[in-house]
Amino acid sequence: MLLTLSTTMPQASDLGFLLHKHPDRAQSFDVAVGTAHVLWPEVSDERSTVALLLEVDPVALVRGRGRHGDGVSLQQYVNDRPYVASSMLAVALGKVFRTAMAGRCDARPDLVGTEIPLEVSIPALPSRGGADLVRPLFEPLGWQVEVTPLPLDETVSAWGDSPYVALRLTGTMTLAAALTQLYVLVPVLDDGKHYWVTGDEVDKLLRAGGGWLEGHPERELVTRRYLKHQPALVVDAVTRLAELDDVRPVDDSASETATGGAGSEVRIAPLAVQRRAAVLQALREEGAKSVVDLGCGEGFLLRELVPDPTFTSVVGVDVSHRALQAAERRLNLDRMPDSQRARLRLLQSSVTYRDDRLVGHDAVVLMEVIEHVDPDRLPALERSVFGHARPTSVVVTTPNVEHNVRFETLAAGTLRHPDHRFEWTRAEFRGWADAVADRNGYTVDYRPVGDDDPEVGPPTQMAIFRRVTA
Repeated sequence: MLLTLSTTMPQASDLGFLLHKHPDRAQSFDVAVGTAHVLWPEVSDERSTVALLLEVDPVALVRGRGRHGDGVSLQQYVNDRPYVASSMLAVALGKVFRTAMAGRCDARPDLVGTEIPLEVSIPALPSRGGADLVRPLFEPLGWQVEVTPLPLDETVSAWGDSPYVALRLTGTMTLAAALTQLYVLVPVLDDGKHYWVTGDEVDKLLRAGGGWLEGHPERELVTRRYLKHQPALVVDAVTRLAELDDVRPVDDSASETATGGAGSEVRIAPLAVQRRAAVLQALREEGAKSVVDLGCGEGFLLRELVPDPTFTSVVGVDVSHRALQAAERRLNLDRMPDSQRARLRLLQSSVTYRDDRLVGHDAVVLMEVIEHVDPDRLPALERSVFGHARPTSVVVTTPNVEHNVRFETLAAGTLRHPDHRFEWTRAEFRGWADAVADRNGYTVDYRPVGDDDPEVGPPTQMAIFRRVTA
């Protein structure tokens, strides 16, 4: 199995620093299915290429079948499967380039977050769905895709194409993003894995797919295939991905297209991105320095708050310990600069219980949180946030149920997320917010988030509460 990765970035030989592999040496690594070799076919300041060559041991695979159940779909000892890219190559990629996938480069930390020109080539890749499946998986991530079906037999054209394709990707992105996408999507195209899939695979998928999978238009297909169609695991993963993107798994997570001047098409950011931008703008307008993200989930808003020195104290709060662990991974706490780490705290707590640690902050954010609370517990949320914590400002966003008719894939009468206890109309949201403000000494303003449809309003509605000072 062979994969090559090239770059033409300035000082292209620095690719060795990013990969933690010296370009002047060939290296070999033992993996479960054989030996992975790292080679450098070309190295210069203009262009550098690294090759990952996986030498599969088919005898060891067969002898290990009892440990993996039916995970190894190989005939006895030899067939074509060991010699095409599959989950075996993905596992080798994850082991050999683990540090690079994690986005760490101690020798050149300035390169980690830098988008660089990349070219990836896989000469033999199984694709259950043919060449037509490759583009919908890679193009939404920013890759230019060249995919060539491979004939079953070059000498017998009547036999048609084989299940394999040759793939060439070109694009500009961080190396870590490119590696994690390959790690997930190579076995997805194959629609199979050589090992038994357990619940740990959900965490692996969310970890590797963080930052790109939750907004991918084919995320459900990716999830099903990556988890070998195991229903319980797929439901867990899809639900957690939907929580990351703050939406039910429907198309409002994907970028929309609008017509611009002269008939040109303009890409519109996903609703989750627009929502975070609207919350950040509101916090800056309110002059907030210390912010509590109450119901922070896996840390998407925190990831934008922490690097901004405007916010001198950032507290992420969630009732789920698992969500906080995911937030730690997403925020890369172990590699976060000390100046940022000093401004951040993660706390386990509930939105419906009074917590003295949340008192005294400038702002509390409840972004897509209240609809997850049972209606009879909303008074407890009101007492804990507006009565006890009493921040200067409270920013609340929640879905506008009137807009649901604009989601073509959402069945009539259903909510956007399976964990939503309710979704309010604009009048219902204003009725609740006005009453809360009046009871607790706040004023409240309202803003639309997303396209403000003249008939059904925006997809997300936002209220900004300001505490009245004596």
